[in-house]
Amino acid sequence: MIELHMPPLPYYLGSGLTEYKSGDQHPHRSNIGAYDLLILVRGEMYIGENGSQWTLTEGDMLLLLPDGEHYPIRPCDQDTVFYWVHFEHAPRRDALVAVAVEVENNTSPYTTRPFINPYTLRLPKYMHLTDSRTVFGMVEQLLTQPSTLSFWQEQQLLGELLSLLEEECFGRTDSVASRLAERTVAYLQANYREKITNEALATALHFHPNYIVRCMKSRYGCTPSDYLQQFRLERAKRLLVTTDWSIDRVAEEVGFRYSPYFSSCFKQEFGSSPLQFRKQYFK
Repeated sequence: MIELHMPPLPYYLGSGLTEYKSGDQHPHRSNIGAYDLLILVRGEMYIGENGSQWTLTEGDMLLLLPDGEHYPIRPCDQDTVFYWVHFEHAPRRDALVAVAVEVENNTSPYTTRPFINPYTLRLPKYMHLTDSRTVFGMVEQLLTQPSTLSFWQEQQLLGELLSLLEEECFGRTDSVASRLAERTVAYLQANYREKITNEALATALHFHPNYIVRCMKSRYGCTPSDYLQQFRLERAKRLLVTTDWSIDRVAEEVGFRYSPYFSSCFKQEFGSSPLQFRKQYFK
């Protein structure tokens, strides 16, 4: 699974339809600086990346990494047609500053902003598409966009395509687990001000807490308690810059029972105390 933490959003760079004759092969290249999404329409392609190998057939997708080494395993032995979609996912502005901040504080520069709506897009590295015709149609729309006034349409289509791939992956591999994880997130967001334990989750959702934890890790890459704390801290950031409430009141408002513990969690997550964070924006 490949995780893309947002913001920023993936940025569309280009797409195309390529035809290989028997004997042709994918180029050997590395560090192209963009994600390369390959979707096989017909034929077979033999491709490797960083020591792993795949044989792609009709309806298969493979997502190659921007800093990976991509190379052919062997030439195509039949006529092969595939779509490719290139997109970027990295801060475009202040890139050097962002890297320095991440190295020094082990955090993204986006985490210290008061107003963000974070999401982790989780895409399969490789998958056979169950609804390949719909995916083909979406890429065709990207290819047929007019050269003028198409920027927003291209970005929207890329978002819809990646959303479809994520949804198909989780929807068909373990739909019960995926739906339970989404129900868990909805419950946590609706009740984050209250004391929430694994037992309370189990009672509300009618599943064993261990199973709920496994579903959350599979779908969102974190436990319910990790998700809850992150959600509370994000809400706290907003309150710190939109109200003049005391730190104690902010802590209580977002579900922390003890203000010193809230301050400790906040500093560990964002690199500054709640008061220091507020002073960045208040005069």
